[in-house]
Amino acid sequence: MQTRILIVRTSSLGDLVHMLPAISDIARHLPGVQIDWLVEEALADIPTWHPAVHQAIIVAHRRWRRHWWAPDTRRERAALRALLAGQRYDLILDMQALLKSIWLVRQARGRRHGLDWKSAREPLASLFYDVRHRVEFWQPAIPRQRSLAGAALGYVPEGPPDFGLQAFTQGVAIEPVAMIMPSASRADKLWPEHDWHAVFDDLQGRGLELQLLAGSAAEQARAEALVQGRSGARVLPRMGLRAVAEHLARARIMVGLDSGLTHLSAGLGRPTIGIYKASTPVRTPLQGAGYTASLGERGQAPDAGQVCAAIHQAFEFSGKPLQ
Repeated sequence: MQTRILIVRTSSLGDLVHMLPAISDIARHLPGVQIDWLVEEALADIPTWHPAVHQAIIVAHRRWRRHWWAPDTRRERAALRALLAGQRYDLILDMQALLKSIWLVRQARGRRHGLDWKSAREPLASLFYDVRHRVEFWQPAIPRQRSLAGAALGYVPEGPPDFGLQAFTQGVAIEPVAMIMPSASRADKLWPEHDWHAVFDDLQGRGLELQLLAGSAAEQARAEALVQGRSGARVLPRMGLRAVAEHLARARIMVGLDSGLTHLSAGLGRPTIGIYKASTPVRTPLQGAGYTASLGERGQAPDAGQVCAAIHQAFEFSGKPLQ
């Protein structure tokens, strides 16, 4: 009889990327398992990239909360309730352990698993699970998620993380491109322009074209200003997550601020250098099959020299001759 599992992990981009190795573990230990995944609508592509995920069940909490009692919102919430009530899972696994995820967990039918009081970021969430698991809090995100899934399903995760993103990387020709992510969700994560320019000089000195990613109009303007007057550099137009992933998979190297796209690059196995300034890499270091460097710390940004040294190491690690 097929085992049916519901994963609850709705956001954010980086957190969803960190979940993918746990999905690979589950599929390896339970051949034929059916995995459904509750996810925010803006990020719904990501679960579908993993071959072991049966379907992404969309929740639009970020949009709904702006107009919670509007008729359209109420209809959409009712449709989600009906969808969840109409199926039963062998195991519901809340990978967020937040009160905002509990209202979703409680609507689903099945045995509910999650973190215990001492392990959860919001301990009150643990009161709503049927089965609670102890997972050391100060683990990096990827092994923490893998450990929780293993505890719920009765196995011990082994081996390096497998993100299940081979569809993007198999047979793909690497291009002489450096992907750059100079924007972040918070202003205190931004890196000085003079440091970026030094890194751009280093990358272009190795024969790489610079392709900058940007989302909002403000990010687009900031990226355009960074490369103004510089040949061999361009800001890519805003695009969907799948298109971004395809660009990242073809890149020779990626340098970016601590952002979901930087973690996606690492998950795709590309050499990736992350710049941490307002957050700590202790909890969310870059991990992947390729070279990664998580530089800086909360309140202590790396300088351009450290980033350029990591670029040098990335080229040495891959065995490519330096130019």
